[in-house]
Amino acid sequence: MDAQAQRPKKRVRLKMPGAFTILFVLTIVAVIATWLVPAGSYSKLSYNQEHAALQVTDPHGKSRTVPSTQRELDQLGVKINIKEFTSGGITAPVSIPNTYERLKQKPASILAVPNSMVSGTIEAVDIMVFILVLGGLIGVVKASGAFESGLLALTKKTKGHEFLLIFFVSILMVLGGTLCGIEEEAVAFYPILVPIFIAMGYDSIVSVGAIFLASSIGTCFSTINPFSVVIASNAAGINFTQGLMERVIGCIVAAAFVIAYLHWYSKKVKADPKFSYSYDDREEFNGMWEIAATGSDTGKSQFTIRKKIILILFVITFPLMVWGVMSQGWWFPTMAASFLSFAILIMFLTATGQNGLGETGVVNAFVSGASSLVGVSLIIGLARGINLVLNNGKISDTLLQVSSNLVANMNGPMFIIMMLIIFFFLGFVVPSSSGLAVLAMPIMAPLADTVHIPRYVVVTAYQFGQYAMLFLAPTGLVMATLQMLNMRYSHWLRFVWPVVVFVLVFGGGLLVAEVLLN
Repeated sequence: MDAQAQRPKKRVRLKMPGAFTILFVLTIVAVIATWLVPAGSYSKLSYNQEHAALQVTDPHGKSRTVPSTQRELDQLGVKINIKEFTSGGITAPVSIPNTYERLKQKPASILAVPNSMVSGTIEAVDIMVFILVLGGLIGVVKASGAFESGLLALTKKTKGHEFLLIFFVSILMVLGGTLCGIEEEAVAFYPILVPIFIAMGYDSIVSVGAIFLASSIGTCFSTINPFSVVIASNAAGINFTQGLMERVIGCIVAAAFVIAYLHWYSKKVKADPKFSYSYDDREEFNGMWEIAATGSDTGKSQFTIRKKIILILFVITFPLMVWGVMSQGWWFPTMAASFLSFAILIMFLTATGQNGLGETGVVNAFVSGASSLVGVSLIIGLARGINLVLNNGKISDTLLQVSSNLVANMNGPMFIIMMLIIFFFLGFVVPSSSGLAVLAMPIMAPLADTVHIPRYVVVTAYQFGQYAMLFLAPTGLVMATLQMLNMRYSHWLRFVWPVVVFVLVFGGGLLVAEVLLN
């Protein structure tokens, strides 16, 4: 027998490129799209607080001011209460129905690729600073030894009931998503929870599932989230309480599904670590996030009063952040300042006293921690760059115009399913929930009147469709999350696709039921 025939065949394995490569390729695709998709724009409406007047900007960039009255809005065909503009409820420019115009093509040059990357990074600087400060805070807490000692104490108390932590974290994240739209802020929870999940025998998938997936499913089924359902309802000209009960029921069912799915997966990984979808990267992931035991060195592992105070200060930063976002209107600069304040306190405690690291030690720890998250912050900037290319090419409004024409003259159930599909694809082009709301709702919501269904059903379709895409879209927060945990995009896709199918199927069924019952 031929010796060559006896050799075992090598398995060809296709490896998904990394986050930076995927975003680079998508930036090139966006540039190409500006050559192929016709340019066009709707007139935009905004409120000028300085002159207490409405400002109308036509597709060619010419602006005029009109009185800030309800009558003026009605004449423009914008079915929104004037108070939403004057009170600051709507701050971004709103599309004016029936004003779309084709424009001269604005194809991007090859130089738009590096330029958009730089511009997107500059635009995302507030989030990037927040992430770098978070990394510095983590670095100091790790250097103090408080993480290690606290983790050892926690794992002893939770032995045999490990999934309870995942359950409670998931519930809190769902509530954060549905009530106040916690998304980018969720990255702050990985450093405190991921080492615990590792110690309990779980993998990177469980970590992302309990934090990112749970918070996103809550945002997908938003009940009173001001950055999603409230602003979309305002832009649709309705009160956000319309459809609230249906959204509450949907959120409960979706949360139960995600927690059951996490329980199934966690149980499998706990019983057999090789079942993990990210098993290939297990050692690298654990090396990055695992808090190693100190063995016989009881001096380092002892959970002293100082370490308890440090850990309490560290933990306090997170409920404080949630409170600030929900009730005080905090945004990333304020959150970064809050985290930095606690970092300085912890640096002082870590630098002084017996076995203290000193000034140089804590500063180096802060810098090291911040540098470990540089890649994550850059990913967010690169994703913003893709959206800048599409916006500068004036093709986003063209896609919206084509979409609105697609659903014309359809019956109620078919209309709302098409709306769900349209918002699914628009979620890739416009990954910002508030951005898509003010862009699309003034155009799409009035179409509900033509098929005699309530406008709130279109708002719900926007939520389900956009977020089903944002579980997948590299232009959203997914890539930053995966970069932070050094997880392959292919591993995430393998885990999350059942959730995407659930949102589209269950969400679609809920939408059709709302149409038929009204």
